[in-house]
Amino acid sequence: PPPWPGLQGLTLMAGFDEWYFEMPLITRMYLTSSILTTGACALDIVSPFALYFNVQLVFFKFQVWRVFTNFFFFGSIGLDFFFHMFFLVRYCRLLEDGCFRGRTADFLYMILFGGALLCAGSPFIDVPPFLGSSLAFMMVYIWGRRNQHVRMSFLGLFQFRAPYLPWVLLAFSVLLGNSPSIDLMGIAVGHIYYFLEDVFPNTPGGRGRRPLATPSLLRTLLSLVTSQDADRYGAAHATGEVEIQPLAQEDDAD
Repeated sequence: PPPWPGLQGLTLMAGFDEWYFEMPLITRMYLTSSILTTGACALDIVSPFALYFNVQLVFFKFQVWRVFTNFFFFGSIGLDFFFHMFFLVRYCRLLEDGCFRGRTADFLYMILFGGALLCAGSPFIDVPPFLGSSLAFMMVYIWGRRNQHVRMSFLGLFQFRAPYLPWVLLAFSVLLGNSPSIDLMGIAVGHIYYFLEDVFPNTPGGRGRRPLATPSLLRTLLSLVTSQDADRYGAAHATGEVEIQPLAQEDDAD
């Protein structure tokens, strides 16, 4: 037992506090919003019916909050919820700490762009009115395309390259009896972003132009927020200057 009462609990709390505030800003905000929203629904504080995305309610009843809240609800709290939170934090953080390091505004603009496309496409596709899983899958796809030489393993059964990760997860989800529409929608939106941001500017037609250049207003607002976050929690937490372990090592042979 610890020499002082409550010392072990304080140590655990200190470890959680350090883990939580080491996360970059957008990842931390998304995780917190998802846990609070899903928890509020589990406690019957808020009804999921007040959160789901519905075009008619948004545009004709002016319930604009549904455009955002549908991305924060992940169903009942259970194994599936913690599975989604793991992937959300893992790949959201890998992106924000990796290729978006020091580019918080660009990362947020990627999420806003993906969320807008998902909301625009969902009325024409048979998908649930909560799109958080699709958004997380979009981030998995983008991370995989930007880390093409990372070798991964699925349950220790076989190895594959990172770009195949969303397809492996899709196949596993289908084997469990889930509909592929949610994951496929995230893959499609992720590919659209990847093409417009990473492929098109390098084509003869693109000529270096970036169709998804982050608006200057968003950059200004995020610079203020990140500076305040740096003052409160340290510069590393605000800019993403935190090292995390990758899922797999890069293949040196390539």
